[in-house]
Amino acid sequence: MKHFNFILVLLILSGFAYTQEPPETARSDKPRNVILMIGDGMGLSQVSATYYYMDEEPVFSQFRHIGLARTSSGSDPVTQSPAAATAMSTGTKTYNNAVGVGMDSIPLKNIVEIVSELGYLTGVIATSSITDATPAGFYAHVPDRYMQREIAMDLVNSEIDFFAGGGTKYFLDTTGTDHFKENGIQVDYSKLKKIRKPRPGDRYGFLLSADRMPTMLEGRKDFLEKASSIAVDFLSSGENGYFLMIEGSQIDWAGHGNQVEFMITEMNDFEQAVRNVLTIAEKDGETLVIVTADHETGGFTLGAAGRNGYDADYSTIQPTFATTNHSAALVPVFAFGPGAENFAGVYENTDFFHKLVSLIGPY
Repeated sequence: MKHFNFILVLLILSGFAYTQEPPETARSDKPRNVILMIGDGMGLSQVSATYYYMDEEPVFSQFRHIGLARTSSGSDPVTQSPAAATAMSTGTKTYNNAVGVGMDSIPLKNIVEIVSELGYLTGVIATSSITDATPAGFYAHVPDRYMQREIAMDLVNSEIDFFAGGGTKYFLDTTGTDHFKENGIQVDYSKLKKIRKPRPGDRYGFLLSADRMPTMLEGRKDFLEKASSIAVDFLSSGENGYFLMIEGSQIDWAGHGNQVEFMITEMNDFEQAVRNVLTIAEKDGETLVIVTADHETGGFTLGAAGRNGYDADYSTIQPTFATTNHSAALVPVFAFGPGAENFAGVYENTDFFHKLVSLIGPY
């Protein structure tokens, strides 16, 4: 009987301990904020290049939860950016030129719209035009990526609270109507600056070029890092959490052009932006950071110099490209913060949406 009573006491105590701990554990597994960073065209070799062409250890070494994502679209084994962005933002595969719509061209609800209903503030940043395929995939619903004016109007009428990039010309029309002012959006066309004392409901944008932003070789400097800091500062002013998508757009363009120096400078710039965001997330302890790509571009690789294995110089790296197009290669995924463990493994790019929704709240 004493033995039985002893076991009973242990069971009661263990049950009590179990009921006391899970609520706190559950809260710590749920991120308050999400920052999704997309290196457009960034494959494993592009990431690898930062280890050979930077003067410091790349920030990618700090991630402990790493995965691979499959990128094929709903129509083709090799995706284009619109379909990839739509897959990540809506959890649905679609045809290559689709932005925020399914195979039937019917609009799909995206992650920005979902979290906005939960009281989140939201933002998009790109080194391309803000109406380009990847950022557009997080707020627009059009059947073709080249419908730039329609995409611009979708941004104005969207739930996006903050945006920064290029693309001023897509918001102009012959009527002289100020669509931003009509929708209560304050836009700066000259330079990035901290937003002072934002009020509930305020929306801000920075459009700093007519179309795309300059390349790093053309003197873009630290736009991506600064815009990220300004966005986080502004989006953190809300009572609830925030969702921010940041794109290093021109890694892709360097791949299309098979331009090595262009590629390396854009990758190093993206790495610095990731480093800055990771510092922010480490400090607040409640931000999930995911770094990935929409697809790989150029079939980029870092091979030994020389034409073949018989005369190869293994002491010298020779960056090369296999194509001027996108490839079907799996892309890397790096995750940090609450819920990061969910992003390890190998999975479809549609899983980004489903994993985020399960972490953020019911849907």
